[in-house]
Amino acid sequence: MKEYDITILGGGPGGYVAAIKAAQAGKSVALIEKEAIGGVCLNWGCIPTKALLKSAKVYENFKNAKSYGFKVDMDNVEIDFKKIMQRKNKAVKKLTSGVGYLLKKNKVDVYEGEGVAKDAHTVEVNDQTLKTAKLIIATGASPVVPPIDGLKEGLEKGYVLTSKGLLDIDKIPEKLAIVGGGVIGVEFAAIFNALGSKVTILEREDDILFEVDQDIKDQFKKKLKKDKIKVLTGATLKSVGESSLTYEEDGEDKTLDADRVLLSVGMKPNTKGLEALDLEMENGGIKTDNLLRTNIDDVYAIGDCNGKYLLAHVASKEGLVAVTDILGEKQQPMNYDHMPSGIYTFPEIAQVGLTEEKAKARGIDYKTSTFPITANGKALAEGQNIGMVKMIASKPYNEIIGVHILAEGATELISESVLGMALEATAADFAHAVHPHPTLSEMVHETAHGILDKPIHL
Repeated sequence: MKEYDITILGGGPGGYVAAIKAAQAGKSVALIEKEAIGGVCLNWGCIPTKALLKSAKVYENFKNAKSYGFKVDMDNVEIDFKKIMQRKNKAVKKLTSGVGYLLKKNKVDVYEGEGVAKDAHTVEVNDQTLKTAKLIIATGASPVVPPIDGLKEGLEKGYVLTSKGLLDIDKIPEKLAIVGGGVIGVEFAAIFNALGSKVTILEREDDILFEVDQDIKDQFKKKLKKDKIKVLTGATLKSVGESSLTYEEDGEDKTLDADRVLLSVGMKPNTKGLEALDLEMENGGIKTDNLLRTNIDDVYAIGDCNGKYLLAHVASKEGLVAVTDILGEKQQPMNYDHMPSGIYTFPEIAQVGLTEEKAKARGIDYKTSTFPITANGKALAEGQNIGMVKMIASKPYNEIIGVHILAEGATELISESVLGMALEATAADFAHAVHPHPTLSEMVHETAHGILDKPIHL
């Protein structure tokens, strides 16, 4: 029987970061992972999808070369999908091996297998029993599979796929149906639409991307339409076959042809092996406070399994907060209003803080400012014509409580606003800080001027 200061169930972005942080502090650490170090993000999510998006973007650039002064014979530009997938796999392998090296260097004991918590201080893995002073649960989440006719059979036969399966296909679908209009759905829509698939998104609710500010979303949906990505809202999936699916819209059953179906209707926490802990649940996830403590003493839950924000960087931050709390060091608890998010489409969406809808729901007295990408010199030079920045500030001091960006590179642009909000910056702080010209970041600067009075270049 081995004894550890901290045992972590799950080696994703939350688990491995927590393990390294704890080991750096001199703690003995066990990390248990049943599939692959790096979790969903590094192996089947963030990194592989971004590699595919880059390939898709390069192909898009070929198709639009004429507008930049180049003549390209598209009949002779071929997509080598096998090479695209090999490039994706190479990026994943390099990153996961790097994480493995860091764990080894920091002397974290890694166990390959499925851990079962017998109580708060005892974990079994591969017929071994580990005793631990503290337990961090970082078991992640898995795709929801609703009880719809033909869905389970489709997953077994391979014509219905989760995001993980879609990343391992050997050819580009001719017709791709995406069930679910959330982040995963629209990102894969962008990838395969750019590579030539005829893409249709089916969303049961009345709109897509619920967590995105409405003004940003309205512009983004215009881009989807321009790209000929069909979006069907209020469409309830009824059944799935090998080459088509049936959905209900406005009380009428309709059929859609599709040789592949992506199922992306949500995620559920992985709680297998945790039954003995009697953890309190909330909104489908393991309930935690802002220091990631569960209702069981000495047990923490980080990442997708707590159901708060299913984002890799949030999981990593939660891992750091949990370990710092275990170390007994003073720290700031999680502030989920300051967690940024990004949607990697064409163009990208990035946001931090409250949407205007959430500000209204909380009864906050606020003001907004927007700045269109068409008024930005760098965007004009690059040929960007769809996008905007929206800023939300609370009265009377104009403290920034939300920033939302639709633009190429939006996920890079948002970090300035993340830092600003962490420092409780006002619109005046953003406006007075000189931004280099010409850059897309000037849009943030101009939007802040709009909070104070009016943008200069609009």
